[in-house]
This record gives sequence, C-alpha cells and structure tokens, in this order.
Amino acid sequence: MKCTDFWNCVVVPLQFAPTQRALLAAILIGILCSVVGAFVVLQDLSFIGDALAHASFPGVVIASMLGWNIALGGAIFGVATALGVGWITRRSKVSLDTAIGVLFAGMFALGIFLLSRDRGYNKELFGLLLGDILAVRQSDLWTIVGVGGLILVVIAALYKELVLMTFDRTAAAAQGLPVGFLHYLLLSIMAITVVVAIQSIGIVLVVAMLVTPAATASLVVRRFWSMIVWGSVQGLIAATIGIYVSAYIDGVPTGSSIVLAHTAIFLLVLVLAPRKNALAGLFQRKVAD
Repeated sequence: MKCTDFWNCVVVPLQFAPTQRALLAAILIGILCSVVGAFVVLQDLSFIGDALAHASFPGVVIASMLGWNIALGGAIFGVATALGVGWITRRSKVSLDTAIGVLFAGMFALGIFLLSRDRGYNKELFGLLLGDILAVRQSDLWTIVGVGGLILVVIAALYKELVLMTFDRTAAAAQGLPVGFLHYLLLSIMAITVVVAIQSIGIVLVVAMLVTPAATASLVVRRFWSMIVWGSVQGLIAATIGIYVSAYIDGVPTGSSIVLAHTAIFLLVLVLAPRKNALAGLFQRKVAD
C-alpha cells in the first residue's frame, strides 16, 4: 500500500474490516495489560508474566486437539500454573524465581510434546507463538471486551486492597486483609490477561505488553493511578503505531511492531526523562494512594 497523502496513510487502512478489528483489539488489550502490568512491575512479577504465557501453551494445544475453545484451555492451564507457583512458594522454601522457572519450563515443554503428537499441521497453534492480530474475529473482540471488562471490574472493586498489598504486604495483613487470597487472585488475573493477549501479540511477546508500559511510566510518574493512566495511553499509541507499521511494511508481524513501538517509547522516555529533568519534574508526586 502506497503512502502518498493523508488519506492514503491514515484513512484507507481503516476501511478494511480486519484492520478495524485489529486496531480495536490492540487498543483494548494494550489498556488491559497496562492496568494489570502496573501491579506486575511494582511487585517484581515480570518473570512470572513470561512464565504464564508459556505455561498456557499446553492448554491451548489440548483444547485444539479436543475441539474446544483454545482461549479457555489456555486460561485453565495459565491459572493452574499461577496458583501452583503461589502454592509452592508459600508452602516450601523454594524461591519465587525457582518455582516459576521449574513450572515455566515444564509446562512449555509439555505443550511442545503434545504439539509433536498432533499429526495434523495446525497453523493457528504455531501462529499463537508470534500472534496474528489481523486474524482477530468479531467473536474474539467480544471475548476481549467481556473478559477484559470483568478483570477491570474486579480490580476496581478491590483496588485499595490490591494497592496496599502491593506496597506493604505486612500492613495489609495487620489490617486483616486476606493477603493470601489477594495474592492468588492477582496471579489468576495475570494468567487470564496473558491468555486474552496471546492471540494478538503472541506467547513470545506478551510479557512486553505487561511490563514495558508500566516500566516507562515508572520513569516519569510517582502515583500508582498515574502509572495506570500513562500505561493505558502508551498502549493506545503503541497499538496504533504497530498496526500502521505492519500495514505499510510487507511481511512485518503486527505483534512485533506493537512491542517495538512500546520499546521505542520506553527508550525515548529513558533518555528524555530520567526523573531529574524538566519532563520528570511535571510528575513529582509519590507513587502511593
């Protein structure tokens, strides 16, 4: 597609239904991942986001073999892995990183093993490794809206409790909050968010959607709510850039374009706003509620 004027560059791609669905899906997922990602980054759970993405793969393969909904299969395995990580770290002396590493490798290996036993070539399963947002269907959009909306409602309802646990787990326990339940709930939310995102961004790249917007926000803002807002805006911008880049450069996967846009924004902010310059000075409030 040639880009010769404003009409061709901006408006024409949006006349195609797949592009419209892809852009809407990317924006919705970008906002959802940014909200959940703020908790992920501040609790140093970035590694577990990657682990949950890979751990959902065997569930996706099994669901495909049985003719079930692959998102449901991935969610079941993702949540099971998240709860397993939480259970192992709370019931044994095994560290969080170690538990994540063991389950991450084991579950992904299981997915590869199961895929090797499937005699039929399933392009959709291989596509989930890198994502194909242009293949998003109308039903997929409704799934993203429904599941994503439910996640945001849960976070909004328990916002104060989750924030307090994020910053001071001891104080949260002292106030009588069910810290264990909240921890497992957050891990489950992460797992479901990852499964919702992997179709568009892919298993390999989904962790970037969780981590990069919040990491960028942490460079310039100090309030937790500001991190969520910043990350959501960045998710919208990166999604738009990624969709248009893949539309005009043949052969470039949309998922990788979106992640590269996030990375570019992070590096730009890192150079321009290392907390002490004029831009950072606009947001000198402390991250806390």
